[in-house]
Amino acid sequence: MGWLSVAYGLVSVFSLVVHSVSGIGANWGTQATHPLPPETVVDLLRDNGIDKVKLFDADYGNLKALGKTRIEVMVGIPNEMLASLAGSVKSAEKWVAKNVSEHMTTNNVNIRYVAVGNEPFLETYNGSFLRTTFPALQNIQSALIKAGLGNQVKVTVPLNADVYASSSGLPSGGDFRTDIHDYMIPIVKFLMDNNAPFTVNIYPFISLYIDSNFPVEYAFFDGNASPINDGGTYYYNMFDANYDTLVWALEKNGFGNLPIIVGEIGWPTDGDQNANLDYAQRFNQGFMTHISGGKGTPKRAGPVDAYLFSLIDEDAKSIQPGSFERHWGVFYFDGSPKYQFNLGTTNSGSLIPARNVKHLEQKWCVMKPSAGLDDPQVAPSVQYACEKADCTSLGYQTSCGGLDARGNISYAFNSYYQTHNQLDTACQFPNVSKIVKTDPSTGTCIFRIGIQQYYGSADRKKGGLQSPLILVGHLILFLLTVL
Repeated sequence: MGWLSVAYGLVSVFSLVVHSVSGIGANWGTQATHPLPPETVVDLLRDNGIDKVKLFDADYGNLKALGKTRIEVMVGIPNEMLASLAGSVKSAEKWVAKNVSEHMTTNNVNIRYVAVGNEPFLETYNGSFLRTTFPALQNIQSALIKAGLGNQVKVTVPLNADVYASSSGLPSGGDFRTDIHDYMIPIVKFLMDNNAPFTVNIYPFISLYIDSNFPVEYAFFDGNASPINDGGTYYYNMFDANYDTLVWALEKNGFGNLPIIVGEIGWPTDGDQNANLDYAQRFNQGFMTHISGGKGTPKRAGPVDAYLFSLIDEDAKSIQPGSFERHWGVFYFDGSPKYQFNLGTTNSGSLIPARNVKHLEQKWCVMKPSAGLDDPQVAPSVQYACEKADCTSLGYQTSCGGLDARGNISYAFNSYYQTHNQLDTACQFPNVSKIVKTDPSTGTCIFRIGIQQYYGSADRKKGGLQSPLILVGHLILFLLTVL
């Protein structure tokens, strides 16, 4: 596949808010073994002047923490719920009552949108949600109207940019994908009829990741790329070209005035040779500068309000798409900034770290100096550690790609140890590990120290250790592996 078709066919990115003409938003994901307390995250948002947030579910603790803050909220419905909501108006009414009405009336949460599903038409889903997305959208809208919220809260469907493509390789050739065209048009018409926005995720990084021939400079906003000439309109970056491909697709089907939200946009910092701090800073800062003047894109003028993807790293996300999936945050897992990033919302012009985050002790789990690389316990120990923790910073041209074999083993052990709250039993890999108080970090490779476990609502307990009993289970599995 050529880079042009990739550029216009694949992408998954930011979130725009249609009623606002200023400010910046962020996606708040919670697939982490040690998520920060909701109140800490809300303070982080406010301290950094982020006035819009997009959630992927309706976690009670997160929504309650957002109460009385005036932060605009897009609350999400996972794809797994689409079938039940599509099949029952009553189910939709119950969902709205519990997750929208209650929070707006009792907790004074400023909910502005309900995101029905998350990229449900992604090609990799093989059509699993094609027949349930639109009925679920309709039922949620009906439930909002019945609750008296039809004008205040709008429905939308965050879609991957692969729902449209260009037949000519140029934005003006844009149209919805032929295999889902008949599913897209009713949804788009429904959004138009209900004054709701079209939400799209755009990821230039993904195009670069899947196609080695993609021109790197075209992913950024520096104006260094060779422009694309579309009938006298010049495109100097992929974002403008992709966004306008959608504008053309909407216009061709009679919906040229439909508001567009960019649901996700960003750049990862690790897990791939092109996922690094320099590129992420360059992309995100370039994007902020690009949209700051409010001029829009060549095809559609006007402000672009966006939700960055994402706020904080998530070490329990699936890495099936790639190891970079756990590294999209502009903040590390503990709420510390990754790089210099001026959102234009603080007096310092820099990101402000999370407050009052409680780290664990200054100690690490590493490979014993006396242990040999040929020890038969090493390989299964590393495999086990990486399966139960996060080793995505180990790899070709990643932040820890320069470690030697012993360094790789130590990194794996420490990741497991920190993930499991520095329990002594989490550094008892048979005769090959030990706890040290000297930081083994080197160069760009940081051996991180964990943060104290936050025990929130049951919905938050996904992907990570939540009690010593789980650790005991892990150790039993480990012993079965190595014995």
